[in-house]
Amino acid sequence: MLPVTDGPVPMYGEGLSGDPARLYREMRQRYGTVAPILLDGDVPAWFVLGYREVHQVTSNSELFARDSRRWHAWPQIPEDWPLLPFVGHQPSVMFAEGPEHRRRAGAISDSLMAVDQFELRQTCERVADTLIDAFAGTGEADLVADYTTRIPLLVVAELFGFPDSEVPGLVRDIAESLDVGPGAIEAHQRVADRMARLVRAKRSRPGPDVPSRLLAHHSGLTEEQVVIDLLVVMAAAQQPTANWIGNTLRLMLTDDRFALSLSGGRRSVGQALNEVLWQDTPTQNFIGRWAVRDTQLGGRRIRAGDLLVLGLAAANTDPMVRPGFDSEAEGNQAHMSFSHGEHSCPYPAPEIAEVIARAAVEVLLDRLPDVMLAVPAEELVWHPSLWMRGLTGLPVEFTPVQTPVEVPAAAFGTGRPGGGYPVGQPASYPVDPATRQA
Repeated sequence: MLPVTDGPVPMYGEGLSGDPARLYREMRQRYGTVAPILLDGDVPAWFVLGYREVHQVTSNSELFARDSRRWHAWPQIPEDWPLLPFVGHQPSVMFAEGPEHRRRAGAISDSLMAVDQFELRQTCERVADTLIDAFAGTGEADLVADYTTRIPLLVVAELFGFPDSEVPGLVRDIAESLDVGPGAIEAHQRVADRMARLVRAKRSRPGPDVPSRLLAHHSGLTEEQVVIDLLVVMAAAQQPTANWIGNTLRLMLTDDRFALSLSGGRRSVGQALNEVLWQDTPTQNFIGRWAVRDTQLGGRRIRAGDLLVLGLAAANTDPMVRPGFDSEAEGNQAHMSFSHGEHSCPYPAPEIAEVIARAAVEVLLDRLPDVMLAVPAEELVWHPSLWMRGLTGLPVEFTPVQTPVEVPAAAFGTGRPGGGYPVGQPASYPVDPATRQA
């Protein structure tokens, strides 16, 4: 665990993957609701831990703004700084402010609201069943590599109307772009090129998909704006949703309270999904906001141009607003996991993410009701990331199930309209069961 000293706390290096909740508690005890920190390269910033303070920052976009060009530390930031992808200004909805942000966020919201959530659920079930088909006969799987990291991207590819021929390459490029290897930058550029080709194609031949709706929106977005904003939407949907699914499955496989769900019950799947958002939220921290002028926050003097990192996970467990997690919190969705305010995840993105996550968990439990961890729970490893909370792997074992088979509607209960997707039916994505690669 990273040490909490008298000076700024270094928020980098080894130790982040152990028990970040303990680190946040120690920081809160020593510094209160706003703590001085050092990011990679000992770059100073403020870490906002308090629920009320995070709410205050995210509610006041005129005082705590998103345009990173306000940062006074830019002269000291090297070109190879590892956090540049988080703070380097881009002409996207992420860094837009005021009327321009409302214009672009509104277009995204309108385009996502047109998604039929019943059809979305069916798509999620079909994708989940297809992925499970690839490993169901082996009796073992790594649910992170084989399942949770792939479902959100495959579903979003359908919502975006990507041709089937593009999807395998898109999956590979997204995976490589999220890695820290030497090919990450080139892979990200290939993803951007694929998105640009898709948008050009949708301009010529519109369809019932998100890019077509963005291009036709009354806000008058250019093709370049549509491309970069779709890349933001895809990135926001991929890793956070994948980690939400993986963290929920980890909870249900390691906590006796959810044993009923593993034997076919459904009542507690929603409880587990919500508990993860409070206790192990996929987006732990968000960088960030920049102070527009000198101000006070949590008893600290914040100067114009200071960088503030939003401690979403720390705020969720702030004892001043939530002394502990209990059954009364099951339906409480006042967490900060999707941030808050003008720059939070645009409606209905959280609802779409929940449909994907819930379907992924329920279909897996339907198909593999005796699934269990293949290693002791304490051997599971978290990614050593300050920003995201997710496992490096989730090895499981189960009774092998031969595919293809026809699954009767009754096998899925009332949660899968029409009895679900028949296992073994040809899918929209080519899946190689030997390599488990789409």
